[in-house]
Amino acid sequence: MAPLTGGLINATFAVRLGGAPIAVVQRLHPVFAGEVNLDLERVTAHLAERGLVTPRLVRTRAGAPWITVDERPWRALTWVDGVAYPAVPSLAHAAAGGELVGRFHRAVADLDHDYAFTRAGVHDTAAHLARLRTRVDTPGGDPGARDLGARVLAAAAGLPPMPDLPRRHGHGDLKISNLLFRADAPVGVCLVDLDTLGRQTLAFELGDAMRSWCNPRGEDAGAVGFDLAIFEAALAAWRDVVGDRVSADERAAVVVGLETVCLELAARFAVDVFDDSYFGWDPGRFPSRRAHNAVRAEGQLALGLAVRAARAEALAVVLA
Repeated sequence: MAPLTGGLINATFAVRLGGAPIAVVQRLHPVFAGEVNLDLERVTAHLAERGLVTPRLVRTRAGAPWITVDERPWRALTWVDGVAYPAVPSLAHAAAGGELVGRFHRAVADLDHDYAFTRAGVHDTAAHLARLRTRVDTPGGDPGARDLGARVLAAAAGLPPMPDLPRRHGHGDLKISNLLFRADAPVGVCLVDLDTLGRQTLAFELGDAMRSWCNPRGEDAGAVGFDLAIFEAALAAWRDVVGDRVSADERAAVVVGLETVCLELAARFAVDVFDDSYFGWDPGRFPSRRAHNAVRAEGQLALGLAVRAARAEALAVVLA
């Protein structure tokens, strides 16, 4: 069993037999209760019935969906061959990813499931900003962190209002590294990291996806850009699959969601610059968790402002 790198939350290990991977074992982050595995099992069974490739839960010999060790849930999943990328390699990969996400959304459209586990405060932008405001307004502390937090809050004050939208079954964390592709071609294989499954608006579901996909430099770069060509390739392929199941209002809200989620995540990273407690970090590249999260927060702030500058062009893409 060997660790798999790249995830920020769960500890993930590959189980190998004769050198070949056969399963994934994960220790879940404390934010996830063991019951999340019941949702994963139900949704992936539905996906498989609809013909999609997906990791499947492996129950214990006693039939348990997970075990608890030192108050942390552990679970096993089947292995799926594929390549995950930290950034979108090409427009062809953007289109393939959009098509894969579209197939997922189409497959879960008729899912009948009440979730056993739901995360509190997911995309509660006001709450995340309030937490940051509390830390910025508290006297003392690191002046650099306070300056960063204040700039995030100032940018967030210019966010457009989020319309009321239907809550659909969704993945919940469609960053590009949560999609597997074939190694030999830009073809989507499956979605991974399924602990975030639940009902959400497409504004946040796809806004968060495009936040990741349309920033070719990735989350760990302080200098970022918004790639409108990737945005167009991905959403055109997604729309080709979902068709008229999604209204024009929902499509337009993806742009609002994209800008919002960039600044929301900037706020979350900025909070962890103060708290130093939540996000994983790379000690090979950064001297501390706070330093890593400061770079992430700067990057997401810059990305949110870049999306704001391209808002009209992005709206034209989704409404075409």
